[in-house]
Amino acid sequence: MNRSQLKRSSILRMALGGTGMEEQNGHGETFLLRAAKIAAVVACYWFVSITMVFLNNFLLENRELDAPLFITFYQCVVTVGLCWIMQMLSRLCPGFIDFPVLKFDLKTSREVLPLSVVFICMITFNNLCLKYVGVAFYTVGRSLSTVFNVLLSYVILRQTTSWRALVCCGIILGGFWLGVDQEGLAGSLSWTGVFFGVLASAFVSMNAIYTKKVMPAVDGNIWKLSFYNNVNASLLFLPLLVVFGEVGRICSFSRLTDLGFWGMMTLGGVFGFAIGYVTGLQIKYTSPLTHNVSGTAKACAQTVIAVVYSASTKSTLWWVSNLMVLCGSSAYTWVKGLEMKKTPHRAAQNSDKEKLLPGEKGSVGV
Repeated sequence: MNRSQLKRSSILRMALGGTGMEEQNGHGETFLLRAAKIAAVVACYWFVSITMVFLNNFLLENRELDAPLFITFYQCVVTVGLCWIMQMLSRLCPGFIDFPVLKFDLKTSREVLPLSVVFICMITFNNLCLKYVGVAFYTVGRSLSTVFNVLLSYVILRQTTSWRALVCCGIILGGFWLGVDQEGLAGSLSWTGVFFGVLASAFVSMNAIYTKKVMPAVDGNIWKLSFYNNVNASLLFLPLLVVFGEVGRICSFSRLTDLGFWGMMTLGGVFGFAIGYVTGLQIKYTSPLTHNVSGTAKACAQTVIAVVYSASTKSTLWWVSNLMVLCGSSAYTWVKGLEMKKTPHRAAQNSDKEKLLPGEKGSVGV
């Protein structure tokens, strides 16, 4: 029996019996227990993320209340409230809940303000895209984040990209245009939704870049950043509600005193807050690259669920467009992973960046 066979048999014995695994991971966990935890974390991320998308779509499709800015504003307010609640719970149960102490500081708020403007644009265009294109086409409509990330990294940070990564971006672009073409042929294309999707993709990338710049202002703590971001956003949304005439629509809404409506609105905010936690949890138990792969697989499952739920029929090329977007995104992740292994210093930078990427941070990301 050669060395590799001995290694495989040793791993198998440790997985089944737990012997020797305690010394390997340093936490007294067997291989199976660790695998079960990872599976549970990934499943939790999928559940929260997919549920949040469908819930936001339900709220935004309300024909009686055409107020997407108000829905987004309310979810930002819920996030701020949940931050305060989590802070109080961390004081009551310090060994069970770990949350930073939050004290609003005007100077810090001003330093975070440029990011907050980008954050508002990101979540607003994100929701508007979801409102007009629906869940099924949402993956394709919002697929250009990677492309914009490469473009803006070069324009703003002067970071070059390998030809392999550019090929992956080309596949994503091809899938996007094919998807738009197929939606047009099916008669269900919303150019307004596509336009908002492109803008959302651009601001997702800008949000990642600006997040990296302002992290020192909040001591590198993502929860503090989320708190200041959502406080600023809540205040900035108030004049926008007036300018876009949503105040009158809200006042004339017949279900304004309906507890069921406010329950759904609050639930959307809770899931928006939870996505930040489960995203960080998934990165902690796996890696930033694995998180991106999981997000891509989740998007695939989300699209299939949306098509099945709506009982709609899609053409073969429509599915090919989704496959191109998902494969291009996965290939980009794989290519960047290989490049990061070759250049350790750059790997650390990219790893930090990918941890902060998601349009899945904040109150109503994906």
